[in-house]
Amino acid sequence: MKLKKIDQGLQNGLIRNGLTEANELQQETFSTIKSGADAVIQSEKGSGKTTTIVLNVIQKLKKPFEESPRALIFVDDKAKVIEMVDLFKQLGKDNEIRVYGVHDKTDLDEDKNQISLGIDVLVGTGHKLNEMFSTAGYNVNRLQMTVVDDADILFKNRIDVPILRLSESMPKMQKIFFCNQVTEKIEIMADRIMIEPIFIEFDE
Repeated sequence: MKLKKIDQGLQNGLIRNGLTEANELQQETFSTIKSGADAVIQSEKGSGKTTTIVLNVIQKLKKPFEESPRALIFVDDKAKVIEMVDLFKQLGKDNEIRVYGVHDKTDLDEDKNQISLGIDVLVGTGHKLNEMFSTAGYNVNRLQMTVVDDADILFKNRIDVPILRLSESMPKMQKIFFCNQVTEKIEIMADRIMIEPIFIEFDE
C-alpha cells in the first residue's frame, strides 16, 4: 500500500494478502491515526473498517513488547472477534504481533491464563471485556490505544461504561471510534473522553 512511512513488516503482510492499494478510508485516516490523535471515523458498512483498524494498530505497535496489552479493541459480536483476530494474524505475521480474542463463549479463567502469557492486542466483545476488567484486575497501564468498532451499535447497547472507566484511568491513551453513522451518543462520548477529536466522515 502506498501509505506514508508505513512499517515494512506491515507492508509485507498487506502485499502477501493482496492488499496492494489503499482504499479511500485507509488513505484518508492513516496519517491522523498514526499521529496519535483521538478520532471519530464514520463510513458505511463494507468500506474496509476492519482492515483499517488492524493495519493502523500494527503500524502503531510494530513489534511484541512486554506482557500487557498495548491496544484494546471493542467489537460487536463473536464473529467480529474471530474475523479481526484472523486478520491480525495474517497482516501482522512479519511483525509477530501477539493478539488474543475474547467473547461471550470464551472461558474467563482460560482467557486470564492466555493473556498472562503476554499479548500485544486484546480484541473482545463489549460485555466480555467489561466482565474481565470488572473481575480480574488486568494491568491496563501499558495501553496506548483503545479502538471501538461499530461504536454506534455498541453505545446503543450500553457498552460505554467500561470505555468511560478505562478512559478516566488513562486520559492520555489514544481513543478511536469507528462507526456507520455519527450518533448523538458518539458525540457525547467523544466530547467526554477524547482530547480535541478529529471527525472524519465519508458520504455514502
